[in-house]
Amino acid sequence: MKQIFCIGCLLTIMWTASSQNVIIHGTAPGAEGRFITLSTPSDLITNAGKTLAKATVDSSGKFSLPVNVDKTIPGELSIDFHTGGFFIEPGKTYEVRIAPYNYSEIKELNPFINSTNLHIELINLPLKDINFVIGAFDGTYNAFLVENFNALYRDHNKLLIDTLKTRIRSEIGEPTDQYVKNYIEYKLANLIQLTQLMSPAMIGNTYFTTKPVLYENVEYMDFFNTYFSKYLTATSRILKKNDYHALFSGQEPYSALMKALEADSIIKPEKLRELVLLKGLMEMYNTATDDQKRILAVLNSIEQNSKEKQNRLIASNIKKILSNLQPGTPAPLFQLRNKDNSGYLKLDSLRGKVVVLNFWTSYCVGCTNEMDLIKPIAGKYKGKVAFISISSEYSRTRMCYYVKMKKDWDWTFLHIGDQIDVLKAYDVRSLPLFVIIDKQGNLYKYSADFPSNGLENSIEKLLQSSK
Repeated sequence: MKQIFCIGCLLTIMWTASSQNVIIHGTAPGAEGRFITLSTPSDLITNAGKTLAKATVDSSGKFSLPVNVDKTIPGELSIDFHTGGFFIEPGKTYEVRIAPYNYSEIKELNPFINSTNLHIELINLPLKDINFVIGAFDGTYNAFLVENFNALYRDHNKLLIDTLKTRIRSEIGEPTDQYVKNYIEYKLANLIQLTQLMSPAMIGNTYFTTKPVLYENVEYMDFFNTYFSKYLTATSRILKKNDYHALFSGQEPYSALMKALEADSIIKPEKLRELVLLKGLMEMYNTATDDQKRILAVLNSIEQNSKEKQNRLIASNIKKILSNLQPGTPAPLFQLRNKDNSGYLKLDSLRGKVVVLNFWTSYCVGCTNEMDLIKPIAGKYKGKVAFISISSEYSRTRMCYYVKMKKDWDWTFLHIGDQIDVLKAYDVRSLPLFVIIDKQGNLYKYSADFPSNGLENSIEKLLQSSK
């Protein structure tokens, strides 16, 4: 049978303990010549992406993605900023049809905002496949929520939970796959929490204290992130804000924090307690400004000393996220074609000069207004500062036409082309965006002031400090 999926733009790949090959092949009309990528969050706390396979959609719209991993992992299929997914079991070959789409259509919004889901059709999907089972469950669950929204969310009608369970058994039967069982259990746990069928403490004990940590199950981790949101600073009464500050400042803060939090019976198991601490540290970082360096030090201790491999990975990912695009960190590298499509420019080829990047599109009025003010600044710092404007619009022709009309725009122009990872690396969510990079290739200011409001002052300060 055929089954169409777009499950929250999430692709989850099912694997056994031993690594097995999986081939995903199919068609993506409209994406000819573009990259299609299979990626996964390396953890479900930070959702930091990890690429598993990448291929070019050929001239007939076909693609093939072989991959080889050794455990159950969430992943994602993407073309440009458009994503979609399905569940894959180890050792299988999947034929995928992605609905036709005009990926080259000029959009008047930032692609982060204007992206759409990939609508994916799996060919000859058997009834017992994990996609069918979870798809059927999600359909039943979502329909039930729509029918009983007020009774569940406003009236906290607890009897409806049993009604839903009966309907699930009637419509999809008793699942045999353990991943599916856990998926359903923790999806239902959200409703149990909302209807207050159990007290918060009972929920914590039932679903976390006495259960294994399911790092790879998307519904377990979704419920984990909901239940333990602001847990250390608001829900748990073991430590107060001043207690954390004192522990961060003391000797061996990681060990001291773990020991103090052991008094909370819900997070008494060491693996769970450490995972909750990791989530709490990530949440505290932006509010505990005086302790940011100490929080990073605790994360470093977990990364180096934790008994749990996955917790070590999560600590590393949190550190990267918290330090991402911060002053003094390396600017994300890129290699992009110039506006004439006659050659490339590598960012690291500009070492020894201050670099001012700006991301723009020709249809962004604010962008072009600010760029009109670059000319005198670029002239003043010629030979000392490299000005690079990167167009993130789809059409190189449109960019070139616009720049040609602007006779005094005589600095370097690059086009994003198919290198959309550059936009992701610089987190280009609004335009214009200005970035200043120092002579060593490190970020000096992100995001930098606009030319109309202090860019020149920032450049001057950097040049003076680097003499």
